[in-house]
Amino acid sequence: MTNNLNSSDFYLPYNPKLVERAKELRKNMTPAEKKLWYEYLKNFQFRVLRQRPIDHFIVDFYCPTLQVVIEVDGDSHFTDEGQDYDLERTRILEGYGLKIMRFTNSQVLNQFNSVCEQIQGLIPPSPP
Repeated sequence: MTNNLNSSDFYLPYNPKLVERAKELRKNMTPAEKKLWYEYLKNFQFRVLRQRPIDHFIVDFYCPTLQVVIEVDGDSHFTDEGQDYDLERTRILEGYGLKIMRFTNSQVLNQFNSVCEQIQGLIPPSPP
């Protein structure tokens, strides 16, 4: 198979070793992830995948149509190590042309409408 740079197929590296872990994470979503999924993203205008392996990461939510990753960050993300890891992870994911949106658990649980509006704002306006 030749690699055609003009192909419209958008390819993201997928690590099959992460499949089992991703399934586990889907079964054990945090309260904030559950809220965002069941009250908004599950019925989003475009398909959204939960706990999607991309490269050697598992992202919380991924919308292939918009090429957007949505992360809901718990307390572990606010340590120095967590922030360094997130920066590196964001840099790698953005290298694939993805847009990364981060929300804290608290934002999702306490400012839900604002979070949904920000995600909604990613949808390009339809041509008239």
